[in-house]
Amino acid sequence: TAVAMFTGKANCPYYAKAELLADYLQTNLPNFRVHKITQHPDKWEQWLHDICETNGWEHRQSPIIWRELLDRGGKGQLLGGLNDFLEYAQKYYGITSMMLSEEMLAIAEENLQAHLEIVKEDEEIKSLINPMQIWITSASVPVCYHLIPLLANGEVFGMTTEISIHLLDTEQFKEMLRGIVMEAEDMAFPLLRSISEHTNTDQAFTDADIIIVLDDVLLNFEVQSLENYIREVSEICQVYAPLIEKNAKSEVKVISSGKTFANLKATMLRTYGPSIRPENIIAISTSWESAAKAMLARKLNMNTAGVKDVIVWGNITGSNYIDLSHAKLYGYDCAIRGPPNFQRPLLNMIYDSEWIHSELVSAQSTLRSRVSRGTGMLPAHAVATVLRYWYHGSPSEEILSVGILSEGQFCIPEGIIFSMPVRLQNGNWEAMTELEINETTQKVLGRLAHELVQ
Repeated sequence: TAVAMFTGKANCPYYAKAELLADYLQTNLPNFRVHKITQHPDKWEQWLHDICETNGWEHRQSPIIWRELLDRGGKGQLLGGLNDFLEYAQKYYGITSMMLSEEMLAIAEENLQAHLEIVKEDEEIKSLINPMQIWITSASVPVCYHLIPLLANGEVFGMTTEISIHLLDTEQFKEMLRGIVMEAEDMAFPLLRSISEHTNTDQAFTDADIIIVLDDVLLNFEVQSLENYIREVSEICQVYAPLIEKNAKSEVKVISSGKTFANLKATMLRTYGPSIRPENIIAISTSWESAAKAMLARKLNMNTAGVKDVIVWGNITGSNYIDLSHAKLYGYDCAIRGPPNFQRPLLNMIYDSEWIHSELVSAQSTLRSRVSRGTGMLPAHAVATVLRYWYHGSPSEEILSVGILSEGQFCIPEGIIFSMPVRLQNGNWEAMTELEINETTQKVLGRLAHELVQ
């Protein structure tokens, strides 16, 4: 079956004449099929340029008609404009169009009105679907580049939720942001309603449902003291927090991620933005959790996905503690086998207790450099995973570590953002206080809490 593809300006009389003849041929010929694409006059020139460039055609006027030998998708064969189509119809089918100029103009006017009504209807339908507004700060960093496809492919929020992404950074990164926007648009994600770049902080976080704070400071203690870096982080949060209160939605979720001061950023945003719901501000620990699981899997020569329930306590990007006391192994190749849900305590499987006590402590620095040096894939995946769980619930039997506002759980002082084991359900988190904490871990938590308070 041949398919004739017709495109023209909605108000073009020549398109109207070609369209009427095409309809007649389709009605009267068994193997003649027509597919029409009406273009708004303002968009016609650009559309024509793009399709000709894609197919290597030379064509300048409305309409443009081509033939596809397979059902819309085969190799296109350009027929040309109205005169070429009239000649084609006469030569192959012996049919001539006798339409008068007045008729052509009247139908062209009808076409334009119909096209405008369809466009208006589409826009009205789209306006009823409010996309989720996601703002990403310091959006020039590699994490953001890796995060956009994860947010836009539908796996985080669901295949029925449209999103709009807003990239915020300083004026010096404007061109880089523009490049990211264009690349994301080219990928044509069905659920990505829009993506835009912003360098004007006054309008930041407008109608935000989610804010992902990726700001970092580059630590070099030969140049600056720790106090100065903390002051720098504080100043960033002093700018962001009032804008979040002023512009974002009241239920906005704020995520702090990054290589430095993840807990501090979350704490400062809460301090300078007292009207932001404190339970809606979290810091991401999942990068550390994932990296620790991978290190253990390499030691045990097994798949990383089989290592579960490793807990990250404390200051995520500072003094933290990797706790293996609840860790489990699934699908581990050993003498005892079981069904897929059969699990073994990790500490029973690592007989080298020396490795656990010494190597894992020194491995902290290895993990730190691994998490810090990465290209951004790991932290991007961590943010996307936590967001997915926040909206759809975390696996019921699994432990997830997240930096949350302490309310005195596990004897941790109240009012600090502290990484601890949680479960996420119905858009809320809950600390897993039913977990038994051994004496050694409790002492470590006391030390970590003291450092964070300082």
